[in-house]
Amino acid sequence: MYIPDTWSPADACLSNRTILITGAGDGIGAEVACACAAHGATVILLDKVVRNLESVYDRIEAAGGPQPAIYPLDLEGASEKDYFDLAATVDKEFGRLDGLLHNAAMLGALIPLAHFESELWCRIMQVNINAPFMLTRACLASLMNSEDASILFCSDGSGRHGKAYWGAYAASKAAGENLMQTLADELETNTRVRVNSIDPGPVATNLRALAYPAENPQRRAKPADVVLPFVYLLSGDSRGITGEQFEVQRPIPSN
Repeated sequence: MYIPDTWSPADACLSNRTILITGAGDGIGAEVACACAAHGATVILLDKVVRNLESVYDRIEAAGGPQPAIYPLDLEGASEKDYFDLAATVDKEFGRLDGLLHNAAMLGALIPLAHFESELWCRIMQVNINAPFMLTRACLASLMNSEDASILFCSDGSGRHGKAYWGAYAASKAAGENLMQTLADELETNTRVRVNSIDPGPVATNLRALAYPAENPQRRAKPADVVLPFVYLLSGDSRGITGEQFEVQRPIPSN
């Protein structure tokens, strides 16, 4: 699915909404965080690199957005207790959560499964699928407190159609799609929480550079180019849409 061609965000379409974004220190996560703040959201910035979080914080402050919050957390090493502590902090400071974007991801390595080390496989799964499960479960009560909550998984084409050498990353993204659909099905009745996924396509991020080191990043969209579909799915304008797999539709830059 794609966002409606006629949709454009109102200036305050995320006003009074609190949105938690993982992997918010750079790339797509950072740009979505800035865009959400620009449209009125209070953003909780989660990443493992504090200086990156501080940089995004400063960008939001300089642009006049609502004061964001920084929550440093390494998803690879986080325990179940860490996620429930995070949820308790959200409840104490904000009272509810209106949006949760699972953006953080670990690529690992592009190698044949026959040579894939079990330790690396488990590390990738921990960041890409175990962490979203534990974070979502811990935050469900906060999301239930919202009048209109959105959970959004950042997806990838390799998770919708497996391909050689993408190993644990692709498998984790496929699991994320299934987790999204399971949650959407469970929460569709008697809750105000919707759940969707979005594949931003080829974007010039650090993860993309690891996967395609010889690729010219100027031939790919920049993270800022793909933020509007995220804003749409985190805003009330997408209310009632759940269990859907979205894609970002755009031309490839020519320069």
